[in-house]
This record gives sequence, C-alpha cells and structure tokens, in this order.
Amino acid sequence: MTLTTTGQLDPQAAGWLQSIADAGVPPLNEMPVADARATYLAVVAQCGLPAEEVVDIADRTAEGPHGEIPVRIYTPKGSGAFGVLIYFHGGGWVIGDREVVHGPCTLLANRAHAVVVSVDYRMGPEHPFPAAVDDAIAATQWVADHAAELNIDPERIAVAGDSAGGNLAAVVALNARDNGGPALIGQVLLYPATDFTRDTVSSRENGQGYFLTTELIAWFQEHYQADPTDWRASPLLAADVSGLPSAYIITAEFDPLRDEGEAYGERLRDAGVDVEIHRYDGQIHAFAANLAGVMDQGRAALEAVGAHLRKLYRLGWTPRLWE
Repeated sequence: MTLTTTGQLDPQAAGWLQSIADAGVPPLNEMPVADARATYLAVVAQCGLPAEEVVDIADRTAEGPHGEIPVRIYTPKGSGAFGVLIYFHGGGWVIGDREVVHGPCTLLANRAHAVVVSVDYRMGPEHPFPAAVDDAIAATQWVADHAAELNIDPERIAVAGDSAGGNLAAVVALNARDNGGPALIGQVLLYPATDFTRDTVSSRENGQGYFLTTELIAWFQEHYQADPTDWRASPLLAADVSGLPSAYIITAEFDPLRDEGEAYGERLRDAGVDVEIHRYDGQIHAFAANLAGVMDQGRAALEAVGAHLRKLYRLGWTPRLWE
C-alpha cells in the first residue's frame, strides 16, 4: 500500500485544534499528573465516540502477579463462543483509563461480534515501567485462562490498543510468542509508540502544534521511566519479529509517532508477518480512539477496525464442542 502525505490538515482536525487553543487549555505536560488525568478525561467525554448499546458490560478484576487488575468486559449479542479482543487504552502510560475508550469498545464489540476486554493497567509515575507491561501480559493470560467463563473461544484471541496501548499490544504479542502463549490471531495497533529513541522525520516535523508534542512525549517518558533500548518499551528494537500474529496498523499523517508505527509494520512485513498499514491523511494523534465523536475519519477508522476483526474472527473459527 502506498502511504501518502498531503501536507494539509483535515478540516475537522484543524477545527478541533483551534477549539483547544481558543479554550485556553494548557498543555498536559505543564499540569500536575492528577490534573492532566482529569483534563484528558474531560476532553474525551466531550469529543469521544458516544457509547453504543451492548448486551452486557461488566467491571471485574483479573489476577496479576502484583495484585488485581481492573478490566471492563463488553459482550455483544449472540450465544458465543465469541472471539475476544483485549484492548489497552492510550495515554502515554501515565493518563487515561477504561473510560477514555468506552465508546470505541462498545463499537468494536458490536462490529466485530466479539467480546472486548478493556484493561486498566497500572501507570507511572506511581507504577513505573515495566508495571504496565506486566499487567498487560497478565490480563491477556487471565482472559485465556477464563475462556469458558467469559464465553469466548481461546483460539480466537486478538489484542489491540492506541498509542501507549498500541505499544502494549505489540509487546504482549511478542511475549506470547516467546513464552508459550496464549496464541493470538491478530494485533491491531492504532498509532502505536514503538521506538522510545524517536529519531524520525515525523517526530521532527509534527512535534509542535498537533496536540501530541515533543514536550508532552518527554513528559510521558519521564514518568514512565523505561529504558529506551528495552524491547518492552521499544518493540521496534526487538531482536526478532517473525512468527507474530497478523497486524493491522493505523497511523495519522500529522502524528509524531507516524513513522515509528509504519516502520514497525514494515519490519513485521519483512519478517513474513501479514500486515496492513493504513495512514489517515490530514489527521492527528488520538483522532480515532479519543476524538472519534468529532472527527469523521476517527469513526471511519474504528469502523474499519471492526470490519477487519469480524473477518479475522471468522477466518479463525472452527466448530468445537465445549465441555
């Protein structure tokens, strides 16, 4: 697929950026962490995708090596056993929670006709790297171990996430390959962070003026406290990316993370992994998972993900009897 660069902001993205400027909202990196978290929630509450009705939404906890991990489980219509999507929210491993992706998770459950498990992993600065990674891995294993209880098919597990959550989804896939599972059939990475060194054209050209700035990225990294050379922080630097599940990657033209997300996809493709990379022209970071209520391309991206997942789960389905 050819990845284009238009050089022109999408009108809705430009309008949203202007509205933030007009409202006088200070940069998140200039706030205390608690205030940044509250502001992020408020912005998503106003601009995020409204929730759809699903058959059941349940808040539960998964067992992890460091304590309980809150999860929210979305179950669609039907009798199952369903495919399952384990979703990790974005927010630089510092801000965000299940609420910021509540609307998208309802849409994905309905479009993919799958159970969605949204994971509230621990974050910095209270819980620095690799706490988020440990929780993401543990929650994925918990889902597989509780397949019958959750009415899901353990042979149709996929992972997904946006931004920092895309990073976690990629890391979970690498870990599952190397540590005996659970076997995954796909990974969906929305504008993922894949390289902490971030020496790319897009990071230099898009580091100011498009919401996710160079300074905000540095603020996130300071609080997350990860070693940039550790593959669990920079999956692009993993020694081997062969044998991974298929990847569906979304990037945005005016996102500082654009190039590293696409570079990860190309590295997977070179290693023989089935990869789709979709760049959304004129768009900015967070346009899909957090701003789809005010950006048509954001909703379109989520609809495309839902269609991709529905096809993926159908391809992975085989009849079986459940005890």
